[in-house]
Amino acid sequence: MGFLDAIAAPLNAFWPTPLGWTVLTVVHVLLISVVLLICIAFILLADRKIWASAQLRKGPNVVGPFGMLQTFADLMKFVFKEIVVPAGADKIVFILAPLISTVLAMGGWAVIPFAPGWVISNINVGILYLFAVSSLGVYGIIMGGWASNSKYPFLGGLRSAAQMVSYEVSIGFVIITVILLSGSMNLATIIEKQAGGFWNWNVFGGGEGGPWHLVATVVMFPMMVVFFISALAETNRPPFDLPEAESELVAGYQVEYSSTPFLLFFLAEYVNIVLMCAMISILFFGGWQAPWPTPYLAHWWPFWVSAHGFVMMAIKIMVWFFMFAMVKAIVPRYRYDQLMRLGWKIFLPTSLVAVAAIAAWRVFGPTSA
Repeated sequence: MGFLDAIAAPLNAFWPTPLGWTVLTVVHVLLISVVLLICIAFILLADRKIWASAQLRKGPNVVGPFGMLQTFADLMKFVFKEIVVPAGADKIVFILAPLISTVLAMGGWAVIPFAPGWVISNINVGILYLFAVSSLGVYGIIMGGWASNSKYPFLGGLRSAAQMVSYEVSIGFVIITVILLSGSMNLATIIEKQAGGFWNWNVFGGGEGGPWHLVATVVMFPMMVVFFISALAETNRPPFDLPEAESELVAGYQVEYSSTPFLLFFLAEYVNIVLMCAMISILFFGGWQAPWPTPYLAHWWPFWVSAHGFVMMAIKIMVWFFMFAMVKAIVPRYRYDQLMRLGWKIFLPTSLVAVAAIAAWRVFGPTSA
């Protein structure tokens, strides 16, 4: 113990220094990035397996046991392919576009709390940060479509810009209802306010106001559905994959991309999808909170409390990704006019009314005291 104490003393003095904080933050970022990328590989496999099951197929089943290494084989294929840049393309913008999309997609995870204390940056305006990052994400797609110097990618980029802006408005108003219920824009605080059981989750009106909070379910449950559908449109998932509708625009904004740049666009899409699954879990379903009261956690070590929360968060993310995959498998694609009508004529007025209703509930309801 004397040797361990001799090592621990200088380390404990080192971590609070600026250099120690930097080292810890870099290690934290690398750890989350590596784990996230490995999880994306298996989530992509799950997406293909779920889609295959819905069509009575086996899906990937050759590379590795049960096809579990198929995604890694695809990765090697993309990495070793030649990067082809069209002769008339703006080469710098062409290469920057997928990099920007991927960096912004990964950057959104900086404020996602996986468990108590397990977050890179626990800032009080985490939701505003996510708004900023997600709003910038459209630029990568626009740049990719414009730089390709081809009409099909350009049209795909324009469609994506219109679609993402349209549904970001609805997502914004839905999140405002959650902010009004929780009284905070800190994601960890929003999760903590939903402790005590599933009946305290925001989808059921939050945990404040006694039994009367369940009345807010009339507003919050539809808002959860609006958020889920808007998340499908925001991430270009079927039935809202109009920017890359193969039957109309070949492959949308990524027609001219191959090899690693295409892989980066593909990675950014799935990172954003899982981010949206995490956001639904945090905003409406308690994040790391279990669906039952957890007084037993008071007697656990802090690490095991965090591990318990991480498992709960992971389960909820997987459940919502399964919902994303099933929608892809069973819902036919919308026309573009249907997509825009849904966003502007249905979701926008509905979310505005919901914001007014929840604001009135907070001011005049049982939680006003």
